[in-house]
Amino acid sequence: MNSPNVEIISDCFINPKFVSEAAKKPFYFSPWDLLMLTANYIQTGLLFRLPENQDFSIATFLDDLKESLSTTLTHFHPLAARLATIKHENPPSLTVFLNPENSPGARFIHSAVNLTVDDILTPTDVPLVVQSLFDHHQAVNNDGHKLSLLSVKVTKLVDAIYIGCSINHMLVDGTSYWHFINSWSEMFKSKGQNSHLTHISRPPILDRWIPTGSDPIVNLPFSHEDEYINRSNRPMLRERIFHFSSDSLAKLKAKANSECNTTKISSLQSLSALVWRCVTRARRVPADQETDCMMAINNRSRISPPLPENYFGNMVQTVRATTTARELVDHGVGWAALRLHEAVASHSDKRIKEGMDAWVKSPCVVNARVHFDKNSVYMGSSPRFDMYGNEFGLGKALAVLSGYGNKFDGKVTSYSGREGGGSIDLEVCLLPEHMAAFESDEEFSTIFNEYFH
Repeated sequence: MNSPNVEIISDCFINPKFVSEAAKKPFYFSPWDLLMLTANYIQTGLLFRLPENQDFSIATFLDDLKESLSTTLTHFHPLAARLATIKHENPPSLTVFLNPENSPGARFIHSAVNLTVDDILTPTDVPLVVQSLFDHHQAVNNDGHKLSLLSVKVTKLVDAIYIGCSINHMLVDGTSYWHFINSWSEMFKSKGQNSHLTHISRPPILDRWIPTGSDPIVNLPFSHEDEYINRSNRPMLRERIFHFSSDSLAKLKAKANSECNTTKISSLQSLSALVWRCVTRARRVPADQETDCMMAINNRSRISPPLPENYFGNMVQTVRATTTARELVDHGVGWAALRLHEAVASHSDKRIKEGMDAWVKSPCVVNARVHFDKNSVYMGSSPRFDMYGNEFGLGKALAVLSGYGNKFDGKVTSYSGREGGGSIDLEVCLLPEHMAAFESDEEFSTIFNEYFH
């Protein structure tokens, strides 16, 4: 979707400032990367107040962004490449890899829109125009054969600047996405200070993690991309952001732990349990039907030996708690939160590697229709990511907002709250009739009004 209100002023491509020998070689994906072939690009960005300083120049700002991006891409050179596929005949299979040759680089767009901060942040629901602040709308990762793997869209509003990044999900999970943004912000901050390649504080580890004993090059058991790509349009969703202070979360966490006579349950698990229960009621799921709450989990520290947080790629997996709608609503929020805690606690090195071994024997790609049913709630992203530390010379961002990518009825995205201190923002995506019931759910309304205002 390209909103007619958003005018593209300029469009160019940015290449790494320096190209190493490693950056000239083909780059093969891990199983976790290949799983993401049909997912959407990750689309997240930051809204900044336009500086009141009369010396501020948008032209100079854009030049500084481009220069620091070029230097940052020297470290994160896969983002400047393209995908490529080799087809094999006997047996029919595909090898998808990263091809650095003949790529114009990462895309950089400058645009403008006649909107204000209030136009974006005041409405109850996230305005649809926010989707127009990102490139690669509705693209799936396999489109990276032709589209840039990274596209930055910098939009000037009347009183603000929005920096929206679309990054191919085969190259990054949430951890790596924000690792790149953090590094770019760091490089921008050091501009004019004789910054060199060695001055990045967290160099990415680009070598792929491959299961022990597995072939480093994985062939997918397909003869054509049409066998795994599904571009069906999703229904219209309402998207709303709910803000939770650290004090309110501490109260909810204490309530959940008290109900279970434990101290193990985390704030995010308590909040996820609350949302799971209230969304299930809002959907009027029949009492005997099963319902899942799934949570994205970072495998870097959970496999043995562990991988550093600087591992650049996909190491995210899903854990789930499953019960019936009757059990979920008949018990308290602590009971549901404990189910989520147990799902996280049992996600061990053994379980991770068993799952990967099974995938290597029978490779597949994620299909949202198969993996996420109509009774599921999916908790994505993490409030632990450093989002508001990225200032790009504009001061602290006003908000974190996301685009169209990877949203469906029941998708909940967690962000760090702007005030810090353990606060959390939740972006809840639901069908309109489900959102209306969710907003008026008695438990949600009672707890939200008591704890969160």
